[in-house]
Amino acid sequence: MTRPGENHRTDHTPYPVGLRLAGRRVLVVGGGHVAQRRIPALIRAGADVVVVSPDVTPSVEGLTGVLTWHAREFEPADLDGAWYALALTDDPAVNAAVAEAAEERRIFCVRGDDASESSAWTPAVGRHGHLTVAVLANREPRLSAGVRDEIMTGLRDGTISARAGLDTTAGVVLVGGGPGDPELVTVAARHALASADVVVADRLAPRELLDELPAHVELVDVAKLPRGRHTTQEVINETIVNRALEGKRVVRFKGGDNYVFGRGYEEVIACQEAGVPVTVVPGLTSSISVPARAGIPVTHRGVAHEFTVISGHVPPGHPTSLVDWSAVARMRGTVVLLMAVENAPLIATTLMEGGRDAGTPVAVVVEGTLPEERTVLTTLGSLAADLVAHEVRPPAIIVVGQVVAVAKPGHYGLA
Repeated sequence: MTRPGENHRTDHTPYPVGLRLAGRRVLVVGGGHVAQRRIPALIRAGADVVVVSPDVTPSVEGLTGVLTWHAREFEPADLDGAWYALALTDDPAVNAAVAEAAEERRIFCVRGDDASESSAWTPAVGRHGHLTVAVLANREPRLSAGVRDEIMTGLRDGTISARAGLDTTAGVVLVGGGPGDPELVTVAARHALASADVVVADRLAPRELLDELPAHVELVDVAKLPRGRHTTQEVINETIVNRALEGKRVVRFKGGDNYVFGRGYEEVIACQEAGVPVTVVPGLTSSISVPARAGIPVTHRGVAHEFTVISGHVPPGHPTSLVDWSAVARMRGTVVLLMAVENAPLIATTLMEGGRDAGTPVAVVVEGTLPEERTVLTTLGSLAADLVAHEVRPPAIIVVGQVVAVAKPGHYGLA
């Protein structure tokens, strides 16, 4: 017997709706890779997720603290109390049984194997600030995903303007822009820039992204040039606080990460003392990302069990230095030096005096992740001379340790 409206599965277009699943039971039958993709979004929506499957992937098993897993076959009673169901096994007969039992209980059900027999379809979803973008093609998931991706790209690069969907309340957002390549900036960073009234930018923040700012956005340049023009931290603090107190949304745009030698917490304190709301968007720190893009891991099994990141802007022996260089020299792992070009010769000497071998491999990555990137390979004993010979200028990341030889064996005479 055909139920009224039964042909809607194949003959009619779907009716889009946003399900509010927080605290509501959602049944997932199946624990394979399809379930592994679907479950995290359900958990993020706050659903009470129940998985029924004799076996699950390791990733699904690892979520048992935030979902319930019954390691057995499906039973129709599993649907009792559920608001939504997903039949995601690799057995069509099981999926059909789940869909039939859900239909009897008037519970919408997604079938992972046959959308034509589903009472609900899963859209391709993307998020941009407060906006959720969901795309449904006519049972063509690749088309749905492709259109979704085009929309999300447009939202992120500003081709599609959706500022109204972002948080534009007055305050300060500290944004880490990553190592320099605009492709390595986070989605959250792009959202913040799109929401800004004022952008206070460092020299090392991804410069191409500044060209994408709308015309109404005020750009404040607070670049600090080595041995050149310099904006004091006090002036920067005053700038971001005053603009925020004027009722503007201020994005403090930095290179790398706010809290890795970026004085980010000084700016947080300044905002807190002035009663200005402040949030932080972490960035990809150059201490790890720049060596990685240059092909150098900071750790490697059997070679380095630790890595130490040091600011080299203060030389060893200086009264204001907080680094125990003798302890660093005794360590066997990787040393990553930031802002250290000027003081690198003295640092190398200090490390050798502390016990590091003069033949320790060193890589100097200049303008990391940018089109001008180049890598100078040397040793601790030859570092000072090679910095001069190769005309190394900041910004540069210096990596000291055997991981350099692992990544660049030919230069060091290794097989």
